[in-house]
Amino acid sequence: MKSIKERTKGVDFSIFILTLILVCFGLIMLYSASYYYGQQMFGDGQYFFNKQIFGAIIGLGSMAFFTFFDYRRLKKLYVVGVVIAIILLALVLLDGIGETKNSSTRWLSVAGISVQPSEIAKFAVILFVATFVSNNPKRMGSFFKGILPVLAVVGFICALILAQPNFSIVLTIAGLTFVLLIAGGMRLRHGAFLGATGIAGGLALTLLEPYRMQRFMVFLDPWADPSDTGYQLIQSLYAIAAGGLFGNGLGLSRQKYLFLPYMESDFIFAVIVEELGLILGATLVVGLFALLVYRGFRVALTCPDLFGSMLAVGITSLIAIQVIINIAVVTGSIPPTGLSLPFFSHGSSSLVIFMTSIGVLLNISKSCRRSGKTKKAKSRNGNTPKRIA
Repeated sequence: MKSIKERTKGVDFSIFILTLILVCFGLIMLYSASYYYGQQMFGDGQYFFNKQIFGAIIGLGSMAFFTFFDYRRLKKLYVVGVVIAIILLALVLLDGIGETKNSSTRWLSVAGISVQPSEIAKFAVILFVATFVSNNPKRMGSFFKGILPVLAVVGFICALILAQPNFSIVLTIAGLTFVLLIAGGMRLRHGAFLGATGIAGGLALTLLEPYRMQRFMVFLDPWADPSDTGYQLIQSLYAIAAGGLFGNGLGLSRQKYLFLPYMESDFIFAVIVEELGLILGATLVVGLFALLVYRGFRVALTCPDLFGSMLAVGITSLIAIQVIINIAVVTGSIPPTGLSLPFFSHGSSSLVIFMTSIGVLLNISKSCRRSGKTKKAKSRNGNTPKRIA
């Protein structure tokens, strides 16, 4: 039986360390941001923190498991992953099964634990596209044989999520799929067509739905209705402005005292900046994510097989997309939409899925290191070594 040292040989520990830092930093900031709200709403200041700790423990176990689980075996499970995601998304929409919060039905309650199937769907999409591309690399230059089958499956998943409704996750999955198709060899003209179609579709969905149109108008001028539709964005900007360059100090946010809605989830970045400032808070958060994304794409570029490379691209791109959208919303750079900040925002299912994804990424990194060693061996002796399966 192999020792832990042997089994972790070749793992990119920088990704592991960055993830632990993000999770721990996220727990600290969640505790600070949510304590007063939890005390007022649930009579327990640690309400959100305790749930997140539970998610972090489960996530750590899952990350460890998938670090040692050969990612190539996931290729056989892509159909199962898609089917499970579709079933869970369909169950959410059934009366009496899905859990409704704030006019949206996005959760399933299992043994008292809320699970958000759309979080599972994001990884199912990554697994599906990565498998399809690696199985059919020559078909990716064809729109009807390569691109359309992917769009059909992903489109059906997005339709179920849109029915919840959860437009932000649909945008995230759409952007994620676009990146994966580009990485998989999609032609430039097909990419331009999909990009234009996606923008047009997004605008149409915004114009046809009153609440989305309202959010767009808030983005243009939040002070037109400061006490209602523009309230959340204005409070977010107040928090960022109050933090200034160096912040008010850890735990000393004023906006978290029920002024800023969703301070524990979608708008936690505003609390981070208010307490730690632009220089420490914002720079540290963005810097940590930038390093994680860099290491993730490095794994993708050095992976010896297409499936692993596509998985790494998908996992890393998902993190990057969510971070960019979340921070852009909080700073008023794009129209408001509800999307969590990975590893920071409250949400146990999201935290578990992201940490599980990191475990898969760590396992892929082991293959990259082995591949690098075989290339060095080849250069030394002039022979071509067999690639490790």
